Amino acid sequence: MGEIDEKISESLEHARESRLNTAVAVFVSIAATFMALSNVKDGNVVQAMQQAQADKVDAWAYYQAKGTKQNLAIFAREQVELLRDGTPGASPELRAAYDKRIAEFTAQEKKYEVEKEDLKHQADGFGKQYDALNVHDDQFDMAEALLSVSIALFGVTALTRKRWLLGVAIVFATFGVMLGLAGFLGWNLHPDWLAKLLG
Repeated sequence: MGEIDEKISESLEHARESRLNTAVAVFVSIAATFMALSNVKDGNVVQAMQQAQADKVDAWAYYQAKGTKQNLAIFAREQVELLRDGTPGASPELRAAYDKRIAEFTAQEKKYEVEKEDLKHQADGFGKQYDALNVHDDQFDMAEALLSVSIALFGVTALTRKRWLLGVAIVFATFGVMLGLAGFLGWNLHPDWLAKLLG
């Protein structure tokens, strides 16, 4: 009877180990697949962030160029006003020519002011777009870190056969998947402490 009990006990232990290894294999494949998808999406988010940053820099450069043009128009208008006012005996035709140029430069000043405001709003919009994308980038980065830790813990679980370690690995994987889903679905889930820790 003792040998039969021992065989049954060995069979049960082998079955438990087999179930544990099967569970570990399933969780590792799920975590690794989700991590790969998160990595691809994170790469796309980073590219979009780079584009938003480049667009913001371009908009501010255009803003500065418009400011320079506006300053040149102001300077030119003031110079023409000085010429007009410094020529008291000017003919009516010459005064009309001065006034026409002054009106043209004044119109340019106003045009550049409007264009600068538009560019400022565009640059601010690109900045906000970058910030919004950065939240998703952080979510994917945190998801990848947590999923990597979970995969390592699954590996240790398979080696040590400690069931409690499987639970710890599942917790890490669950949080990793939640943060990845937050990135994919645009949820406002952003543990700042973890972002700072990984940043």
